[in-house]
Amino acid sequence: MTAPLYAIGDIHGQLAMLEEALTRIEADGGPDARIVFLGDYTDRGPDSRGVLDRLITGQEEGRDWITLLGNHDRMFAWFMEDTPRHDPHLLVGYHWLHERIGGVETLASYGLTFEDRTRLDALQARAKEVIPARHTEFLRRLMPLYETPDLAFVHAGIRPGVSLPQQQENDLVWIRQAFHDHTGPHPKLIVHGHTPVDRPSHYGNRINLDTGAGYGRPVSAAVFEGRNCWLLTENGRQLLTP
Repeated sequence: MTAPLYAIGDIHGQLAMLEEALTRIEADGGPDARIVFLGDYTDRGPDSRGVLDRLITGQEEGRDWITLLGNHDRMFAWFMEDTPRHDPHLLVGYHWLHERIGGVETLASYGLTFEDRTRLDALQARAKEVIPARHTEFLRRLMPLYETPDLAFVHAGIRPGVSLPQQQENDLVWIRQAFHDHTGPHPKLIVHGHTPVDRPSHYGNRINLDTGAGYGRPVSAAVFEGRNCWLLTENGRQLLTP
């Protein structure tokens, strides 16, 4: 019998919510449970630094934790490159430090604040001084996709009609409408986050586990056995069906 596989939706700097989700998983599957984290560990919430520390420490301790790449994680990683890189998928006028995106809150979790009219190169130089190298290395190692025989885990979704090996990273971390509008089968059941919903939702060909932690709503955790999915609640497993 295949061991259960667990997944945690978008975290967005909510360390206390992450700990609660991990507690529910350990109660269901023990300390050695395999967990897939669906990305967006940083931005908007109060403790992106603490979330990254928790994930890195868990992996260093030998936890079976698979960490996927989210669009917010990639924006953070790109900001920390030798020359900061701007994500072209953002709306014109938006950037990682825009008030709607959350980079300001991420830097603040490292004790780094700045005034208006600060130059980007000066801010980045300060960031390189205070942000641990292990954090930026972790961000650069994140995987865009993880597969089992029945499931494909990804941050945002996949491009319909494109095989899984041919998917582009920009789609895996950013796609929305073309993926959401597709009602036909995918190569596997897709488990994703990225787009906040009121509660974890099963659409038949995909499952969305982003329940809005970036806006203060709880982080969701689920368990899979084959294609079957249960939410992990304070009262135990709750079957999730289309």
